[in-house]
Amino acid sequence: MSVFYQSLDVLRVPIGSLLLILFTVLSAPAKRPNILLIMADDVGIDGIGCYGGTSYPTPHIDALAKEGMRFTHAYSQPLCTPTRVQIMTGKYNHRNWTYFGILDPREKTFGHLMKQGGYRTCIAGKWQLQSYDPPDFPNANRRRGKGMHVDQAGFDKYSLYHAWHTEEKGSRYADPTYYRNGSLITEESGKYGPDRSVDFLLDFMRRNQKDPMFLYYPMALPHWPMMPTPDSTEWKDPENRQTEKLELFADMVTYMDKLVGRLVDGLAELGLRENTLVLFYSDNGTHLKISSMLKGKSVQGGKATPLQTGIRVPLVANWPGTISPGSVTADLVDASDFYATLAELAKTKVSEKNNIDGISFLPTLLNQEGSRREWCFFWYDPRPGWDKDRFSRHIFALDHNYKLFDDGRMFDIRGTEMQESKLDPSQLDTEAKTSRKKLRKAIDQMMQGTLSPHARKLVDAYGNLLLRKSTP
Repeated sequence: MSVFYQSLDVLRVPIGSLLLILFTVLSAPAKRPNILLIMADDVGIDGIGCYGGTSYPTPHIDALAKEGMRFTHAYSQPLCTPTRVQIMTGKYNHRNWTYFGILDPREKTFGHLMKQGGYRTCIAGKWQLQSYDPPDFPNANRRRGKGMHVDQAGFDKYSLYHAWHTEEKGSRYADPTYYRNGSLITEESGKYGPDRSVDFLLDFMRRNQKDPMFLYYPMALPHWPMMPTPDSTEWKDPENRQTEKLELFADMVTYMDKLVGRLVDGLAELGLRENTLVLFYSDNGTHLKISSMLKGKSVQGGKATPLQTGIRVPLVANWPGTISPGSVTADLVDASDFYATLAELAKTKVSEKNNIDGISFLPTLLNQEGSRREWCFFWYDPRPGWDKDRFSRHIFALDHNYKLFDDGRMFDIRGTEMQESKLDPSQLDTEAKTSRKKLRKAIDQMMQGTLSPHARKLVDAYGNLLLRKSTP
């Protein structure tokens, strides 16, 4: 001890000052990571190589999984707006659903959350959460101009397709139209929308690299219409850039992966890679007209349906030096969980009055103790809205092995693929009976909570009340 004090005397550092310095260093919070959240538009696990998909090369996403963590049981809603509302608010749809293509402007998004936490925030890609219905659609006057304007969504900078009236949305691919920082812009001369979104994100990184950044990239790819990318043969002829054919879906998935690579490389070039969490997710399953090979079997896309092919999606997390390379987890995750995870990463508290449903999956990423999901809940009804007359309401819950609908139908969904088989209620084994009881309780619990006015009634695509009993 005397040697210790002699050393302090030689250094002429008062013990009180040294202890204060030591306390400050030990109590200082770890540097918060940058976060890049990428959400593809319409691709299930069947479209990604690291999940066993063999129809399309996805080397950049596969590399993120190899060097990070792959979730085998990640879920989304069956369609884009339901997932986009859920992921941005942390709430299941029955709590804040209004109309298709609409986000309630009273909601607090994860853009607001991260900005509150001291992050610089940026969004580029596809919005589609304000004024969705075309003017001649029946009852459109009830919904025209409704929703959340992106400039009120908590993002410092934005560049988005379909962030204005539907009839003004233009193209999302060749010669794109987007709403960028207050101006509606259409670019020609062979510009490609997804490229321009990535350019915007990379520029934001360069300008804000000294601050913690949250970048949200809700991609346009590989959503219909299936059209050429700059790497497609058809692109070489400007007259063919608006060509539509299903076969081009393969090019779109490949280009989607290429853009993921561009963003990751951009982080590395700026020296930001080690302190950036990259998340790759998808808003729903693959388009119904697309069949892909998954682990040697042909899988038809299930977009817009409550089938596993409509809701089982990729989730890959990569954070060098923090997430163990090659990790694979079966932990359940759904779209509502991103909000809680981001709040924990940003060290920002979520107000109790915000009433979110999500559970942070940060403990999973860090391989630490913490709450894990026992089930995922789904309230899915994309009506009212243009082109939504073919849809109906589905309420269900699932765990790792079974899926139960509120009307009593039960399916076996065991495995890491996307198969499911209907079960006979009279022939359930002990395991299935236990799961059924748990999932029934989950559905009842969720439906007894706070419901949005729109979730209490059943409507058609035009918003007219249907003559069926309302949700209690």
